[in-house]
Amino acid sequence: MLCVLYVNVIGALLTVVGLWAEKVLPITWPRRWLWCAVIALSLFMPGYARTHNSSSVLTAIEHESGAMSWLDPAWFLRAESMNVWVQGVWATGTLLLLLVGISNIARVSLLIRSARRKTRNAPDTVDGVAVIVTDSLGPATAGFFRTRVVLPRWVLALPGAQRSYVVRHEAEHKRAHDQHLLLVMSLSLLLTPWNVSLWWQLRRLRLAVEMDCDRRVVSVLGNPYSYGELLFKVAEASTRGPRLQPAFLGGGLLKERLTALLQPAQLRLSQKLLLPALAIALLIFTLRMPHPVLTAEHESHTPAAAN
Repeated sequence: MLCVLYVNVIGALLTVVGLWAEKVLPITWPRRWLWCAVIALSLFMPGYARTHNSSSVLTAIEHESGAMSWLDPAWFLRAESMNVWVQGVWATGTLLLLLVGISNIARVSLLIRSARRKTRNAPDTVDGVAVIVTDSLGPATAGFFRTRVVLPRWVLALPGAQRSYVVRHEAEHKRAHDQHLLLVMSLSLLLTPWNVSLWWQLRRLRLAVEMDCDRRVVSVLGNPYSYGELLFKVAEASTRGPRLQPAFLGGGLLKERLTALLQPAQLRLSQKLLLPALAIALLIFTLRMPHPVLTAEHESHTPAAAN
């Protein structure tokens, strides 16, 4: 139980570090690698701290008559007695996530195969990009070993410039291997499905992937305002279906993407100097935070230790 609390606290602190660091990055710099680093630290730092930098909670409480005197040692003992229950919930969450992921992959695969049979006369190349035309699925990039750009049929009827934006966006995802990055990083949830901070970090990673792609497309094809209008148009035309990542709509992150594209935040000089310092200070504090453990004497009396 202490491990669960510690991992969530560490993840929350690293998330704040990531948010502060993201604000001071130049607009043209990719954000995805920042959030990949935050996720990696959130996963591996607790294990390292447990073996190299741990501290006894009960010993600290017993020897501190000031700041920690309000803590109840009995609460920690009761919390540790719930380890078996926590492990059961942990295993159940991992299994459910695995089943949901496999079922979603299977469903998307079936829909794509069905679309290919129904649209044999549809073009297999649009604006120089190999695509699979479907009735309504997409626009998105799907597939791990054989990555394919998936376009709904109505995209073909868009004016040439707008269609080029959609196709180029998905082609950029494919070229940058965004679908591989998102899948690999999402697997981290199988390790700690109870880590609330990790869920939020993955959401920021998906947003960063879409914003990076938006900037690359606009830098090549032009007007960000026309591109923003197209995002709204695609949102209105799209229907419900399996969640595909990455996708032109970015999994419900439309508002954040438009804000970053059309009205990027302008930091004052004081913020540009202060935020990096705060991020570095908080990162150092987080890295030095000891992993909380019970003393061996008290652990021997808990039900979890008896098992």
